[in-house]
Amino acid sequence: MSAIARVASRAFRNNSATYSTAASQLTNLSHRPLLPLLKQVATTLPRRQYQARPPVKQPIHEDIYTVPNILTLTRLGAAPVIGYLVLHDCHAWAVGLFAYAGITDLLDGWIARRWNKKTVVGTVIDPMADKALMTILTVCLAAKGALPFWLATVILGRDIGLGIAAIYYRWISLPPPKTFARYWDFSLPSAEVRPTTISKYNTFLQLGLIGLTTTAPLVNVDLTSTLTILQYVVAGTTIWSAASYVFSKDAVKILK
Repeated sequence: MSAIARVASRAFRNNSATYSTAASQLTNLSHRPLLPLLKQVATTLPRRQYQARPPVKQPIHEDIYTVPNILTLTRLGAAPVIGYLVLHDCHAWAVGLFAYAGITDLLDGWIARRWNKKTVVGTVIDPMADKALMTILTVCLAAKGALPFWLATVILGRDIGLGIAAIYYRWISLPPPKTFARYWDFSLPSAEVRPTTISKYNTFLQLGLIGLTTTAPLVNVDLTSTLTILQYVVAGTTIWSAASYVFSKDAVKILK
């Protein structure tokens, strides 16, 4: 019986020591600052891995009301006026306005580079203005018989193909939601057009041919041979330019 009593007494003393140690630890914890305690608890807990969501990209709007863009738009608006003057044999006025279009074409690019006014919209409307001028004057000069029909077909065929491609790339590159209003919102760039090298030479030669053909009635020099040679050269560069857009990977850049 005494052995049982000794075992019971020893167990009681062990339990009392355990309870006393636990109480002491709780007392110590109660006097510690709360924030370090929470940090200690947090470091002992298993950490959950969360997959970070990529930030949502907002559509970028840019300032489109710049001097180069305004000059380009005036050139775009001058195109139908020049065509009207050609159809009504007002060659002097047509040449004068055509010269204005050529000067603004050089001036808007220089201003954009000099004062860092380049915009994505500018890369679109600048060649658009050139193409509008070329298309309108090609049709008008062909209608007056000053430009061969076959050459007009080559020039217009290339421009129509590029126009369809531009509509397609604008649609596929437009960030959602794809709406009609957002499609025509030029402050919301989605694709950047990069003219190929041969395309730049082709535009220069085409405008030179159109300008010389428009000026021909005002001079007393026979330009028939010169115009014929230039027409074949322009036909070759036009076809070459169209092929360069088809096979070049850098002509159109989708903005992301």
